[in-house]
Amino acid sequence: MSGHVKNMYPQLSISQAARTLLSLLLVAAIDSVNAGIACRNQQCESHIQRSSKLTRLIHMESVDLLKIYKASQGDMSELFCQMPINIVPDPNISGLDPSERMLSIYSHCKAFLPHLKRVSEQQRDLQPPSSHLLNNLTTAQYRTSGLANQINCIYQTLFPNLPIPLEPVDGPTSIHPSQNVFQQKVYGCVVLKNFKELLSQIRHELRILKNQMCKSRTFAYTNALF
Repeated sequence: MSGHVKNMYPQLSISQAARTLLSLLLVAAIDSVNAGIACRNQQCESHIQRSSKLTRLIHMESVDLLKIYKASQGDMSELFCQMPINIVPDPNISGLDPSERMLSIYSHCKAFLPHLKRVSEQQRDLQPPSSHLLNNLTTAQYRTSGLANQINCIYQTLFPNLPIPLEPVDGPTSIHPSQNVFQQKVYGCVVLKNFKELLSQIRHELRILKNQMCKSRTFAYTNALF
């Protein structure tokens, strides 16, 4: 009887990829619930420190992600990243003042999300389900989405009278509807290379913003008390 019951209810197994996705979804859900509270309650320096830590983590992971990607693409992988592709977002942050540069950071994070998703979709057809590359691409998407939300919080805190546009300020994102395998490999490599460079620039910008904006806001608040 017991053996019959075991046959009726076989043990369920969850792959590592599924566990990773479930944990990321849980974190994203918690973050989304707490996002409004965090934006209202945290101070300027706390916002930027939190975003800086997340950016540093994503940047470190992006270095490994690019290495894993190249290793999984076979011959000529080192050349893929050197080929020009005009549909991949430029990683350079633009703007003259802090508000414009913060908006550019937010815009770049949002602009890279569909490209990371497209690379993940393409590689899903080229890699085995257990591939570390697929797990890392999924992680990069969720972390970048979280970073965009945190940048939004910083922007709202520092510039409450300057709304963030609904669409990325650098223009709409264009992705070619179809690519052959070679084009996919080149496209993915350029996306991940530019993504890594973007994160390096964001780390630099957040350090400057913390020194420029948070100290001036603290000084102004202190003066208002006396």
